[in-house]
Amino acid sequence: MTGCASTCIRNPARTLCLMASLMLGAPALRAAEPGDAVVVIYNSRLAESRDVAQHYAARRHVPADQIIGLDLTTNETMTRAEYRAGLEAPLLEFMERQTLLVFAPPPKAVRPIEATVRYAVLCYGVPLRIAEDPALVDPGAASVPEPMRRNGAAVDSELCTLPTRDPSHPLAGPWLNPLYGTTNAAALNPTNGLLLVARLDGPDAAIAVQLVDKAMEAESNGLWGRAYFDLRGLREGAYKEGDEWIGACAEMSRRYGFETVVDDKPETFPAAFPMSHIALYAGWYDADVSGPFARPAVEFMPGAFAYHLHSTSAHSLRTTRQYWCGPLLADGATATMGCIDEPYLDGTPNIAVFFARWMVEGFSFGEAAYACQRTLSWQTTVIGDPLYRPFGKVPRAQHEELLRRHSKLIEWSFLRIVNIGLALGSKPVEMAEYLDLQDATRSSAVLMEKLADLRQAIGQNNMSIQARLQALQLDPSPQQRVRLTLTLADQLLASGRDTQALSLYDDFLKKEPDYPDAAALYAKMEALALKLHQDSQAGEYTRHIKMLTDGK
Repeated sequence: MTGCASTCIRNPARTLCLMASLMLGAPALRAAEPGDAVVVIYNSRLAESRDVAQHYAARRHVPADQIIGLDLTTNETMTRAEYRAGLEAPLLEFMERQTLLVFAPPPKAVRPIEATVRYAVLCYGVPLRIAEDPALVDPGAASVPEPMRRNGAAVDSELCTLPTRDPSHPLAGPWLNPLYGTTNAAALNPTNGLLLVARLDGPDAAIAVQLVDKAMEAESNGLWGRAYFDLRGLREGAYKEGDEWIGACAEMSRRYGFETVVDDKPETFPAAFPMSHIALYAGWYDADVSGPFARPAVEFMPGAFAYHLHSTSAHSLRTTRQYWCGPLLADGATATMGCIDEPYLDGTPNIAVFFARWMVEGFSFGEAAYACQRTLSWQTTVIGDPLYRPFGKVPRAQHEELLRRHSKLIEWSFLRIVNIGLALGSKPVEMAEYLDLQDATRSSAVLMEKLADLRQAIGQNNMSIQARLQALQLDPSPQQRVRLTLTLADQLLASGRDTQALSLYDDFLKKEPDYPDAAALYAKMEALALKLHQDSQAGEYTRHIKMLTDGK
């Protein structure tokens, strides 16, 4: 049987509860907004910038008269004069001429009285930052606290204030966002002084083009996969708030039904951590990309959002090795945010507010990105399609649609049912029975691994081991295979099946010679081989350890 029919036979009340749970907390059905809500800006000096603009406009059906090419520097940094004369002034004039923004006659209007667009998309090649200018005359700067008395800013964060005509406002320091934390998506509008600015950008133009393609794929099929959250384990101090933000994200993710992994050690996820099927990631506080994200292949799912909190996470987007935003995009993330320079913690996005608006309430990426920022005219850049709305579908309807299409993605929807059931208080044994009755489980490494986890949680170790062995035969992803294999080996050890465990470890390292934590695993195998009186094998492991440690 498919779907939940088989469970209805055994326990109809439980099944109705499970399916009803998919509706709890679900946003109202909201598709992505049409392209006529967007103005698209590209750098006319770069053919690649124009290509990204044209691709985006075609995919999102942006009217041709809402696309503008501007003569801008091809550097990531522009001066304040270049920003004002080359970007701000001509864009505002263009938007008024096209009646995208309508102001009352001066001097009455500070904000538009009408706006037919809410979003601005900056395409690859539009500069990232406005340079600090110590010679700039700024009479209001004296009122700004000294650490923030800087006039450099992210282009996105400066341009979002375009609808607010207030020449008396100091350029130094940030503006407080009057719409921070809003639960009314419609309020995020130029008539309230805010243009939702995001960029299609990255290390190269091809990566920028893919951001809208992957976003639209996730809108159509759903954003599926696993969620990873990397806290620092802070219990006190000024930075504890950052941990609380990320911890709140993890709890929302768990309640939404994502398979959620939380690490609260001071260090970031190690390189050997088997991070598979990444749909969501939030963590901090390494300066440069690290751990699983610095490995040659990263398993981002289509539509994945990834965010690393660091003062210079977006200092440059033209790199695949330094900082965070560029590498995450190169690895396959669909959307991210970051800071071009020191913002201080209060000046970074409140990622918990972002998750609450985007995932729980169904805001678009652009809406959620600006609802979560306390400050504007400051250091944050927003990268990804601002129309992107992967959580706009009611989960139950999405489940039924995947069933009708016979989509392999249904495995993730079944996993969500199980996880929501657990979050609402169902017992692991009930969820194990539920999964055991689904045809989808027998052909899915994802569901079979979850069944193995549930069996292990209720003490059915032999059944858990068998399920994990089955999962390994069902074409798991590379990193899922690592996790399955090492977890299985540990289970075998715990069950006293030392010889089988050692054989599994040995076979694993033969197939994974570049495993990042091979030395530690060989040390474990060495001790196990000695315990089993396999001295020759232990000697071989000793040689491997020496080779690995001497090479460091």
